[in-house]
Amino acid sequence: MIRPATPDDIPTIIDMIHGLAEYEKAPDQVKNTPDLLREALFRPSPSVFCHMATDGDRATGFAIWFVSYSTWTGTHGVYLEDLFVRPEHRRGGYGRELLTELARICVERGYDRFEWSVLDWNAPAIDFYRSLGAEPQDEWDRYRLAGPALEKLATTERKR
Repeated sequence: MIRPATPDDIPTIIDMIHGLAEYEKAPDQVKNTPDLLREALFRPSPSVFCHMATDGDRATGFAIWFVSYSTWTGTHGVYLEDLFVRPEHRRGGYGRELLTELARICVERGYDRFEWSVLDWNAPAIDFYRSLGAEPQDEWDRYRLAGPALEKLATTERKR
C-alpha cells in the first residue's frame, strides 16, 4: 500500500533516512531531526512531501519529493529527493509502487517531468530506473554549494 506520510511516521522516516545514508556510504552527513522533518512535511503550506510504502502496519519504504518547475515547458514537475526501501523488502515491488504513485501525481496534475538523481556507482538502482523507461540526462552535471562555500558566496559584497 502507498499512502501520504503522517506525523506519526516521522520516527520511521528518520530511521530510514539513516538507513539510506548508510547505503550511500555517508552516515555522518545526516543532520535531519524529527523536528526539522515535521516542520518541512507538515507546516501549513509544505514544499516537501513524503509517501510511504507499507506492508500491513510496517513501513517498508518512502519517497520524499517536491514540486519543481521547467522554464522550457512552462509546467511543474516532481523532483524525487530520496527513494528508500528497507533491504529486507527490496525486490518486493515497493520502489516501483512508490514511483508509480508519483508518476500518477504528475499525470493527474498535468506535470511534464518526473526527475531524480542517482549515484553513478549504484548499479542496482540504475538498472531498476532504466527498466521503468527512465533515461539518464548525461549532458548535465549537478552542482552544489554547501557549507563554507555557500557562506562565502552569501556574504560576498555586491559589485555594481
